[in-house]
Amino acid sequence: MPKFLSSKYFYDKRGDKLFQEIMELEEYYLTRSEFEILNRYKDQFLNYFAIGDESFHLIEFGAGDGLKTKVLLSHFLENNAEFKYSPIDISENALKSLMEDLGDTYPDLYRESIHNDYFSALHDLKKFSTRKVVMFLGSNIGNFRPNVAETFLQNMKEELNVGDYVLIGFDLKKDPELILKAYNDSKGITKQFNLNLLSRINRELDANFNIESFDHDPSYDSSTGAAESHIVSLTDQKVTVDALGMVFSFSKGEKVFTEVSQKYSIEEIEAFARIAGFQVLENFYDSKGLFVDTLWKAI
Repeated sequence: MPKFLSSKYFYDKRGDKLFQEIMELEEYYLTRSEFEILNRYKDQFLNYFAIGDESFHLIEFGAGDGLKTKVLLSHFLENNAEFKYSPIDISENALKSLMEDLGDTYPDLYRESIHNDYFSALHDLKKFSTRKVVMFLGSNIGNFRPNVAETFLQNMKEELNVGDYVLIGFDLKKDPELILKAYNDSKGITKQFNLNLLSRINRELDANFNIESFDHDPSYDSSTGAAESHIVSLTDQKVTVDALGMVFSFSKGEKVFTEVSQKYSIEEIEAFARIAGFQVLENFYDSKGLFVDTLWKAI
């Protein structure tokens, strides 16, 4: 069986810092594109969410530092919208940091974090009649294989009421060279981000990975839309992980899968909506057509 490491282990203290640097890179168009969308269409989003004077519950899956979300929060508050904001995350530390920051930045924001997995949290909220707007931004849906993404969206729909909204960010299929550069930047930050997984295993599991004997190996398959990241062994070697009491052998050229960043066509995205039981209300694109935030309604 091919070796793999879960992408959820990217995010220790150093991993968080490196990803912040990645988002600022010229090659990493995703964050910049979605930020543009949220800025450009914030009025339209508010018109959809706040029908008349109705209140709504803005729920975000994996909000992170809330950088992009603040574009909407600021605009909604400036326009006296009646809404509550709830970030959902399994990381209590991430939620605590975000809520403290929001308290400093928006003292009047009605906010409540939910420390739970996504669907358990939605299930608990289903009993309330306030219209929910679930946001899953940043192309996080792309970290699932297409079949897993389809199941994820179907499960989401089961935990929503008719009339609830979903706003999801998808990275679009485009020039393969442009995509590949986003995951293999000229400064080598993405390489550091991937190899930090091995440093973390060394530190936390008392392993003896020689970081210099591994490299970052990204790829993009335009036929499937899968941008994949791997760590590749540069030599035949053995690694001991004392905390597990195990020794792992690597052959020269052997790859360890770390992450997929799936790209989609708009037709594939709208097919997801139909299969899961949503109506596509509108697709919002950045000026270069690289990215889309698509707004769906549960029917």
